[in-house]
Amino acid sequence: MAKLKQTDKTLTIEIDTTNLDASQIRLIKSMSILIPQVLKTASEQEFFDGSAEFMRLCASIIKQTKFSESQKKLSDIPYANQALEYSIDILEEHMQKASVVTYDN
Repeated sequence: MAKLKQTDKTLTIEIDTTNLDASQIRLIKSMSILIPQVLKTASEQEFFDGSAEFMRLCASIIKQTKFSESQKKLSDIPYANQALEYSIDILEEHMQKASVVTYDN
């Protein structure tokens, strides 16, 4: 569960890390640092490098989920890879339509 608190200049996100391990928490921290950098950069190289790193972190999060880890013990089906392939397919569809999903509150 996450709680959000926003002021004029800051956004505070509180995440319950009870069932997360240290590497999952590091991923969340890394992404939270990277998001504003990518959103605010005016540098082309930082934009591309940051975007690639953000997507790499997203893939890593998907691979480290509890569901994916628990399924490895039960089945040879590579659920994390399938989830990533499915996500990439959906992303490509949005790119071809030149549409981006936005969530404005």
